[in-house]
Amino acid sequence: MKIVPLHDKVLVKRVEEVNKTAGGIIIPDNAKEKPSEGVVEAVGNGFRAEDGKIIPMSVKVGDKVLFGKWSGTEVKFDGEPHLIMKESDILAIVE
Repeated sequence: MKIVPLHDKVLVKRVEEVNKTAGGIIIPDNAKEKPSEGVVEAVGNGFRAEDGKIIPMSVKVGDKVLFGKWSGTEVKFDGEPHLIMKESDILAIVE
């Protein structure tokens, strides 16, 4: 099965954060915040401007991105949680 986001939507898989602090303390699952970093797995074809032209996406498959804490809609794909969000919800590309 394959998901192809429409228009200016992006499919992102969250990157799991490390379970330990710098001092070696293990953080339990219920105390961790959801990570706001992920990898782009699929992108739509772009945003349609008022004049009808399609503005291409700034992100591409494989980009590591930062997004807002409450961004996107959670979906299960291949048994794993993913997010579908607008490209405008992405704050930065991590290089």
